[in-house]
Amino acid sequence: MEKANVSKNGYILRAMVCPSCNERVIHPADEENYHKFINLRNKEFNVKMRLVGNSYAVSIPKEIVSFMNAQEKIMNDMVRLCFEDMGKLSLSFSEDNEKENARVIKAREVRVVKNGKPVLHSRHFYDSVNPEKNQNKVKKWEE
Repeated sequence: MEKANVSKNGYILRAMVCPSCNERVIHPADEENYHKFINLRNKEFNVKMRLVGNSYAVSIPKEIVSFMNAQEKIMNDMVRLCFEDMGKLSLSFSEDNEKENARVIKAREVRVVKNGKPVLHSRHFYDSVNPEKNQNKVKKWEE
């Protein structure tokens, strides 16, 4: 068994990996923290937005901050705020692993036409955060 880091949903876990059979044994403390992370990630919080001076403030629930603070000291640190999409903001608490843990969404559509008639239509969708939504659809027309 060799020491290794395993990534699950962007969460890094310490593990022991067998090089011959690829069996993994996750560190118990990391596995417990991972389950806390998943429970928090699956919750939906309704928070208030308030006007503070010339800016708006959004309160972050204490259980999220406590979890983040237990992982690494973030209090009084700067966070990165991004306007991702219409009606969606994201906060990033760390810059180190930002690209490594970034969400990747890809969509591609291909249509093949021969002599003015459709031959093949292919749609591909990939989401690194929600792999259950990944789709590959291919439709072929017979001549």
